[in-house]
Amino acid sequence: MINLMYLVLTALLALNVSSEILNAFKTVNNSLVNANGIIESKNESIIKSFENKLKDPKTAQLASLWKPKADQAKGLADGMFSYIENLKVELMKEAGQTTPGGAYKEDNLDAATRLIVDGPKGKELISKLTEYKNGLLGIHPDINKEFQNSLPIDLSVPATNNQAGRKDWAYAYFHMTPTIAAITMLSKFENDVKNSESLVLDYCHRKIGEVQVVYDEFQAFAGTNSQYLMPGQELVITAGVGAFSKAAKPSITVDGSGVGLNAEGVAEYKTKVGGPGTYTKTVNITYVKPDGSTATIPKKVEYTVGSPTGASVSADKVKVLYIGLENPLTITGGSAGDEKTSASMTNGSLSKVGAGKYIAKVSTPGTTTINVTVEGKTTPFEFRVKRVPDPVAMVGQSSGGRIPANAFKAQQGVRADLRDFVFEGVKFEITSFLVYATGTGFTENAAFNQNGGAYFNEASKKIIDRCRPGSTVVIDEIRAKGPDGTPRPLPPMAFNLF
Repeated sequence: MINLMYLVLTALLALNVSSEILNAFKTVNNSLVNANGIIESKNESIIKSFENKLKDPKTAQLASLWKPKADQAKGLADGMFSYIENLKVELMKEAGQTTPGGAYKEDNLDAATRLIVDGPKGKELISKLTEYKNGLLGIHPDINKEFQNSLPIDLSVPATNNQAGRKDWAYAYFHMTPTIAAITMLSKFENDVKNSESLVLDYCHRKIGEVQVVYDEFQAFAGTNSQYLMPGQELVITAGVGAFSKAAKPSITVDGSGVGLNAEGVAEYKTKVGGPGTYTKTVNITYVKPDGSTATIPKKVEYTVGSPTGASVSADKVKVLYIGLENPLTITGGSAGDEKTSASMTNGSLSKVGAGKYIAKVSTPGTTTINVTVEGKTTPFEFRVKRVPDPVAMVGQSSGGRIPANAFKAQQGVRADLRDFVFEGVKFEITSFLVYATGTGFTENAAFNQNGGAYFNEASKKIIDRCRPGSTVVIDEIRAKGPDGTPRPLPPMAFNLF
């Protein structure tokens, strides 16, 4: 990005910055701001984990040693980030902004020069960045040893082709720079600050270690009191984990709602069943593994509610119909034969493909009613109508976080993983995404590229080839297309390479 800025400044001696260049800087700045938010969210989760480890007798001693160091790193980062944010506000005011969030002259070439190069802010900024870097390394000798050569804050003066012969840091970065480019550069330094904080927090967190819990074996289970009920009868779901331990009592949810454990460490979920049909309850059982990590096992509990007339509609997948899919249904008339049974539906179309077999197609979220008529008597069956859920964007087997640099560089592109969806074979196709890389290897030239399709194109591969431990890669502006053909935006991913 820095090299791009120098090319722009060299080419635009007439002080006429094109809108395309300004838009490019705005795109990079937006990606940096998004990346900073992702990293901040991750850092906050690490701080919360420290608090939990302080409460656990097995980790409290080490946590009490390393949490203050993590808090110190966060305090340094918050102060540095706040300073740069305030400097951005001053710069926008210098470029003509009169109200917070108001417009300013993005192509102004003098504002950054007056405020940062000729004014005191340049020396102040480099001084504070230096203090921040030294402050992080000075928290603990082990931190200094680990990151003294890899902390993603390079404060050296970049090589310039200036005519004035000046070689000071502020001049190299901000002299005759358009305001939006200077703001983008400040966002880049904010990104360096957040990445450095993240590395130190991660390191302190790892020093605590994992809790060791010893088990022989365990088995998750989930069951019901009955798989066939009549309207108004009670459904009871029992779920838990065999081989119990106080340190590994399971956490149970049924369709996303938490269920408490009884004295035997077993969860009992009770509910009154509704109208006739086949239903599925999703039970998630979460427990602590012997290595101290947490695992979750999903279980599907299926049951059927009978109809007083004997008619039934069975969803071959779940009690939900999905937009854009061919939803298979089994419809029977009880004791009556198939020739005496007919069916229709609201909010969609129903086509018969065999004896008792139907395909339902829906297009509008909400509910639909399938009316089954057996020998002149009609019974309604209500189904929910939903869109296929959004997939999760992934690179390889990861959707973000820490990943070995070589493992990341070996990947071919981005894929969309539809997790825990009841239909098999439903695919989403990645149509486009933005690759942005910063940190180690990009301290003077943060790189970005718009990528069409699921595979990394040549420009994206060149960016990824430059990555090494200490680099941060953000995959943003991800778009995917599912079975309904509608493009969907997916959340960004951030990878910290080590």
